[in-house]
Amino acid sequence: MRASLYRTPETRFACVALLVLAALARSSMAQDAKLAAAEAGIEQRITASGAEVAVYFRTLDGKAEYRARPDDTFHAASTMKVPVMIELFRQVQQGKLRLEDQMVVRNEFHSIVDGSSYTLSVSDDSEGELYKAEGQPRSLGELCELMITVSSNFATNLLIEKLGVQNIRATVHNLGADGVVVLRGVEDGKAFAKGLNNTATARGLATLMEAIADGKAVDAQSSRAMIGILERQRFNEGIPAGLPPGIAVAHKTGEITRIHHDAAIVFAKRPYVLVVMVRGLADPKQSTALISDISRELYGATQ
Repeated sequence: MRASLYRTPETRFACVALLVLAALARSSMAQDAKLAAAEAGIEQRITASGAEVAVYFRTLDGKAEYRARPDDTFHAASTMKVPVMIELFRQVQQGKLRLEDQMVVRNEFHSIVDGSSYTLSVSDDSEGELYKAEGQPRSLGELCELMITVSSNFATNLLIEKLGVQNIRATVHNLGADGVVVLRGVEDGKAFAKGLNNTATARGLATLMEAIADGKAVDAQSSRAMIGILERQRFNEGIPAGLPPGIAVAHKTGEITRIHHDAAIVFAKRPYVLVVMVRGLADPKQSTALISDISRELYGATQ
C-alpha cells in the first residue's frame, strides 16, 4: 500500500500553504505583466501625443504603482484648490472656523508683488453666480463646494484670503507634499508676469489625494467630507471618462492654456490614486482624450 503524502495534519497544512503561495505568485506575476504592458502602451501614447506628461499611479494597498516624470514641476492650474480645501477643514477641526461661518463676497484682492488691488472677471471664471452675490454673505462651506465642484476662482480667492496662504503652505509641507507650492490666489496678473505661479508635481498631488483617501489629511471625518465634495466634481471628461460606468471618483481638475491636469482617488474594487498632468497641447479635447486613455489603461491593468 502506497504511503499517503498527507501523513499528518501538519504536512497537509504545509502542502496546502505551498499551493496557495504558488497560486498567489502566479496571480502576482500575471498582474505585473498586465501593468508592464499597460505602461508600455501609455508611454507610446504619450510619445505620440507630443505633450509633456507626468503620471503618478498607486493602489491604496501599496502593491502596484507606476510613475512617469513624477517630480517634474507644472503650473498647478486649479489643482491648487485641493490644498486650500484641506486647510479649510484643518482650521475647522481645530475649532478656529466653522463651515457655517459667513463671509461677505467682495471682489477685491491684493497682488503678492506689491499689494496693489485687482479684481476677478466672470469671463475668466468657470462659475458666474457668485459674482451676482457681491456684498452678500456666503458660508465657508458653500464657497468650498463652488471652489471644488465647479472650480470657482472667485470662491478660491475668498477662501485663501480667509485661511492665509502661509497656513496653506505649512499644511502642505506637514503632509509631505512639498511638490505642491501655493504662492497666491488666482488671476494675480502682476505675479504671473514675474513668474510667481502656483506649481505642482504629480507626486505632490498624489500625496495629498492619498492622505485624503487614508483619512489622514486632517482626520477621518474631515476626509470623508472632502471625498464627498470631490465626488461631486462636475468636470468628468478626464480620469472618470476612462472608467466603466458606476465607479465613484473623487477628483479635482485643472485647466488653463496648454495645461490640463486631473488628480483622483478612484474607488474601484481595488482603489487607487491617479494623477495625470499634461502640458503642451493647445486643444483641450486632445489632452482630455490623453488623460482618459491613461486612466483606462491603468484601470484595466490592475482591476
